[in-house]
Amino acid sequence: MLRLAFLLLLSLLLCGPAIGQSIQPTKIRVNNVELHYIEQGQGEPLILLHGGQGDYRSWEPQLKVLSTQFRVISYSRRYHYPNNNPLTAKYHSAYTEADDLAALIRTLKLGRVHLIGTSIGAFTALALAVKHPEMVRSLVLAEPPVHQWVRDSPNGAAAYREFMTTMWEPATAAFKAGDDQGAMRILVDGFTGKGTFDKLPPGSRAAAVQNSRFFKANALSSDPFPNLSKDKVRRLRIPVLIVTGENTIKIHKLVNEELARLLPKAERVIIPKAGHFSPRENPQAFNEAVLKFFASHRP
Repeated sequence: MLRLAFLLLLSLLLCGPAIGQSIQPTKIRVNNVELHYIEQGQGEPLILLHGGQGDYRSWEPQLKVLSTQFRVISYSRRYHYPNNNPLTAKYHSAYTEADDLAALIRTLKLGRVHLIGTSIGAFTALALAVKHPEMVRSLVLAEPPVHQWVRDSPNGAAAYREFMTTMWEPATAAFKAGDDQGAMRILVDGFTGKGTFDKLPPGSRAAAVQNSRFFKANALSSDPFPNLSKDKVRRLRIPVLIVTGENTIKIHKLVNEELARLLPKAERVIIPKAGHFSPRENPQAFNEAVLKFFASHRP
């Protein structure tokens, strides 16, 4: 029963919830790409940045809660559903995504914003805060994959090598061979357990492949996991919440520990019964932690 419940949860994660049926996305063009977004609520602007396997629909449990206090915007990053942007860039990473985010903020005239990101979305948020600190009010970061921070440490070297050899390098080879579904099987199984991809309902597997273009762009990039200046991160002077899933893989735990070392005043929370997808795996605990964080920093 627990396994079935987990698969149903992951199915929702990959397919996206019914939010798209009630709120139709708006399409805009920024930074020479199209982006789709939805928004709800009023107040200070808050932008939600999904992970690699998601899109604007992934934040349904957060949108309902946060829109009672904020003007919440959830958008699909450039290579995610339903955007139709060609895979033309030879260099794609969180820095590319951060430039898109900056352009989105300027185009919508949002001023300073709160950012909540998970996985590569968290890396994107952190990269924007470093490059444009004047744009950001606060950060909620759920496991940004700044893998370069730990790859040379005693514990991190082994975790980095394991991630690369068991997940990233095989997935990259599959993408280069034109086997996008095989690549996503490797990635989904790597994050959530061997055999998970093939046990998903057909619609969920299709959704995973539908959002595979981001991973393909990163896999074909000359620098998919760039470094981020530790000195510049140390200089951030905004409220930060660092979120870790209790059951996430080791390399993500190590990166979060390094982030906490760089930002000793940042708040930290561990989301129980959750892995790398904590906003979806345990939305109640995630939402409670985020609301408590914002409440403690209200003037």
